[in-house]
Amino acid sequence: MNFLERALDNQNQWWKYLVVILAGFVGANLIGAIPLMIVIGIKIYQNGGNIPVEPQNAMDFAAYGIDQNLGLVLMLIPFVLGLVIVALMFKPLHKRTFSEVINGTKKIRWNKFFFATLIWAALMGIYLLVDYNLNPSNFEMNLNISAFIPLIIISVLLLPLQTTFEEVVFRGYLAQGIGAWTKSRWMVIIIPAIFFGLMHSLNPEVKEFGFWVAMPQYIIFGLIFGLTAILDDGIEVAMGAHAANNVFTSIFLTHKASVLQTPALLQQQEVFPQKETIALLVLGILFVVILKSKYKWSFSILNKRVE
Repeated sequence: MNFLERALDNQNQWWKYLVVILAGFVGANLIGAIPLMIVIGIKIYQNGGNIPVEPQNAMDFAAYGIDQNLGLVLMLIPFVLGLVIVALMFKPLHKRTFSEVINGTKKIRWNKFFFATLIWAALMGIYLLVDYNLNPSNFEMNLNISAFIPLIIISVLLLPLQTTFEEVVFRGYLAQGIGAWTKSRWMVIIIPAIFFGLMHSLNPEVKEFGFWVAMPQYIIFGLIFGLTAILDDGIEVAMGAHAANNVFTSIFLTHKASVLQTPALLQQQEVFPQKETIALLVLGILFVVILKSKYKWSFSILNKRVE
């Protein structure tokens, strides 16, 4: 065991975590948001100082006359910057390398990242096919090759950086700190999952469906990924599954309240959040069962203290 144990080195003063996380999120949302603000400002200026259409979804940059693919790039820049900021701060503040935050060792296990990516994407693909065939009228085909091809490229190149930022901060860095402080692997799963959920509380899905309806999905995501991090002694599996989830959604499926407003292949007309929460739970269980069989995980590790 290396992942959580790597943090047992007397470099876990609370103020260091506060500095790194604040620097990452403040830098991302202030500096990283500048390109988006500039483009929005230009579009408003070109429209005589008025917003062309008041967007119901704050992530619907098309309301400002911004191309959806450009809007996606501008939305992802803050996450890329945030990843760079936190990665640069691990060594001077914690004497920990980037890979040590990921799994406690000097080497990232890319084979696990890509296997998890494949399995999660396959599960999502199967679920979408079943859902589409059960209720085809709820989906509208939206294939525009001139926009779809750039969307694939942008999604594959940039979205994994966005998801890596979130996984490194919550399932990696914060999890190691909580493990060092509490010595409990259960707390390492639960506490970051709650913070992960709360981080998404301003997402348009929460506004559309309500806090108590939408929030369980984000927390379930956090619990699934946190569980795999403990069982696999590192976050590569969580990184891969999270990347697959967002890339798949960006390319294949969007709806009016989605945070990812893209020229996706399908436009979902109506979303049933309770059904999606149940589906997520089922997919998460299947995902863990498949990877447990592949990597011979033992659930007994969950009750072992971090020491």
